[in-house]
Amino acid sequence: MGLDLPNDDRIKDPVPETNLGCPFQADNARVHGEEQKVMLLTGASRGIGHATAKLFSEAGWRIISCARQPFDGERCPWEAGKEDHVQIDLSNHRMLPRAITEVKKRLAGAPLHALVNNAGISPKTPAGERMTSLTTSTETWMRVFHLNLVAPILLAQGLFDELRAASGSIVNVTSIAGSRVHPFAGSAYATSKAALASLTREMAHEYARHGIRVNAIAPGEIRTDMLSPDTEARLVPSIPLRRVGTPDEVAKVIFFLCSDAASYVTGAEVPINGGQHL
Repeated sequence: MGLDLPNDDRIKDPVPETNLGCPFQADNARVHGEEQKVMLLTGASRGIGHATAKLFSEAGWRIISCARQPFDGERCPWEAGKEDHVQIDLSNHRMLPRAITEVKKRLAGAPLHALVNNAGISPKTPAGERMTSLTTSTETWMRVFHLNLVAPILLAQGLFDELRAASGSIVNVTSIAGSRVHPFAGSAYATSKAALASLTREMAHEYARHGIRVNAIAPGEIRTDMLSPDTEARLVPSIPLRRVGTPDEVAKVIFFLCSDAASYVTGAEVPINGGQHL
């Protein structure tokens, strides 16, 4: 599945001065009577994804979500959440065309202001230990790369016209494990996230001429369901801020990268790890 991007080398006009007010307030379309902004978020059912959807929804954005799990109306009370949810396993690359078709159907010709590629998988051994390059099966390698790398590529390709219409923003969620050996993240996960960071750079260069910004965030240790208290206790001493992060803190950086405040930011990978990378 590919896409021939139009050859358009025209330089986009800079953001008009009238749009340079408080971008976070301006993002709330309901308050200002503007066109409601729309985001597509993968991996929206828990952790960073759930916090991101909640923050954007509170700012007036419409959320189209993709996840393996069905929509949970009690945990995810944003407007039209059930109708705008696509239940699909993005680790199966054969499902990507259907996912794109379902998103386009919900957009109904409207522009897409943000694509946040948050879905990811980090498989472990039956004992819960990291999987090395010596022990990871071919099937596991393929599943990890299909979800963590190929899905972001194909979603951006398939929704290119909608993103271009909005001068939209793409945010890829990488990881601190993409730049260093991690005690718990396995080899397939780490290399897929390193590849996603490189993809972010390439996409930022290729999509810029079309007015689309592409950035990444690289979270470190974030308090989600996957982080046990024992793991947190072991890792905190290596973090300069002496604590793990919260999903809300990550969501706020994603929000910034999708807002007008980041209108001149593209090709960046923002570390969110309390200084753990230092």
